[in-house]
Amino acid sequence: MMKTVPLQNPVPLWPQSAVRGSPWALAAWLALAAVGPAHAAAPAASAAARPALTVQVTSATRSELPQVVAAQGTVHAWQEAVVGAEGAGWRLSEVRAQVGDVVRKGQVLARLDTRVAEAELAQMKAGVAEAEAAAAEAAANAQRARELQPSGALSAQQLTQFATAERALQARLEAQRAAVRAQELRLAQGEILAPDDGIVSARAATLGAVAVPGQELFRLIRQGRLEWRAEVVATDLRVLRPGQGVKVQPVGGEPVTGKVNRIAPTVDPATRQALVHVDLPAGAWARGLRAGLFARGEFEISRTEALTVPQTAVLLRDGHSWVFEVGADSKVRQLKVSTGRRVGDRVEILGGLPVQARVVVSGAGFLADGDLVRVVAAKAGS
Repeated sequence: MMKTVPLQNPVPLWPQSAVRGSPWALAAWLALAAVGPAHAAAPAASAAARPALTVQVTSATRSELPQVVAAQGTVHAWQEAVVGAEGAGWRLSEVRAQVGDVVRKGQVLARLDTRVAEAELAQMKAGVAEAEAAAAEAAANAQRARELQPSGALSAQQLTQFATAERALQARLEAQRAAVRAQELRLAQGEILAPDDGIVSARAATLGAVAVPGQELFRLIRQGRLEWRAEVVATDLRVLRPGQGVKVQPVGGEPVTGKVNRIAPTVDPATRQALVHVDLPAGAWARGLRAGLFARGEFEISRTEALTVPQTAVLLRDGHSWVFEVGADSKVRQLKVSTGRRVGDRVEILGGLPVQARVVVSGAGFLADGDLVRVVAAKAGS
């Protein structure tokens, strides 16, 4: 009777589909059967011991962070000056200023055609000369009458007539002179002047158009000053004061630093927000800020110490914030943390991370809890 001897290394069963397939698959199966399961497990154990990823680490540090109040709002002109025509019925003969021009107080923005008014002024001046001659004659007659009064050659009625004529012609002369002065003032209105230093933000003046009194021809941003009108929640108003520094970040522009000018005394009952007027620096216009831009900003209230890590060290998974701490054995431990303020590239850690813990700052997105890693030093500033 034949005795069956069990195999030391039983050959693993191979799927029939693989045996019927490529001869290379069959050869691989035979080689595996020759070395046995113990030898096959050795490479797997070696692979498991290798680091999963090379990472950069840094230590959580304590640093001072500003305590801020965030807000949003719109950039506006500090004040606007509307420039219009005062003379009626004159045509615009010259337009000198364009939108965006920087102008000075008293600079000519446009001129009106004043030729008709100049002719009228010449006629009025001739009338003044005529009135002066008449007034001088009346004054001479009145003086002679007063000299003859002691002799009785003239009656009291005649003396009164001479005196009245003198006063009437003198009054007519003053009226003529006043009309000349008024016409000269009208002629001065033939030049449209800038009422203050500023920047032309709008222009309605058109060459050849007839100017109408009160019609807006130009609009200026006075002194080129801009302000940011921030919409601040009413509960945050108590910590704001005039003179506080504000970091304003316009959309698509460079951040600028402004100062709180004034705080509105009323709160919008619909939004429960109040306007805070922030003066922007004089060079804001040259740096690309424009009236009408939307901007976000932060009012710095105070500075406090906080535990911080680089933003790249914090991962968002399943609605929570996580960091990977590297232990002494080069294995990572996934920790859930609570975060606070974000300033620059740093994030405040409110809880869940030990002080001076080493955290992964590069490659954390590819790790899992317990992975063995190869550690390299982080770049300076991380």
